[in-house]
Amino acid sequence: MGRFSAAYMGSMLAGILAGASSLPAQAHHSFAMFDHAKTLTLKGTVETFTWGNPHVHITIDIPPGAADAPAAGTWDVEGASTNIMFRQGWNRISLKPGDKITVVGFPTRDGSRGVALIYVITPTGEKLWQDVNRPSIAPQS
Repeated sequence: MGRFSAAYMGSMLAGILAGASSLPAQAHHSFAMFDHAKTLTLKGTVETFTWGNPHVHITIDIPPGAADAPAAGTWDVEGASTNIMFRQGWNRISLKPGDKITVVGFPTRDGSRGVALIYVITPTGEKLWQDVNRPSIAPQS
């Protein structure tokens, strides 16, 4: 390789590295923490609805003594990105604190109070799906 070619390649590599390091870092995680072989149905009251990336989150309160509740307390429901959910009909005002909803999702593998959202049934009876890749499952109580 000639002297000019080596210098040119070095400059190109430095430019690429500088450009790549100036891109914003985007943290993301997988949904491997959820058991996709099981579903869980939660009926409760919306505490918060966070419309933001990388994932939309809903916290719901399951009251003590609910006959079909897996465990009373606050549960975290993790959805997809705002872009994916928007394409399914969601928006930043789809849910509000105080709404009584039913959530169907994949439970966490470690048994903590969390699910990966499959769909929500709103107070009006509307079913809002998390993603276009809708599993062909029947909700389990």
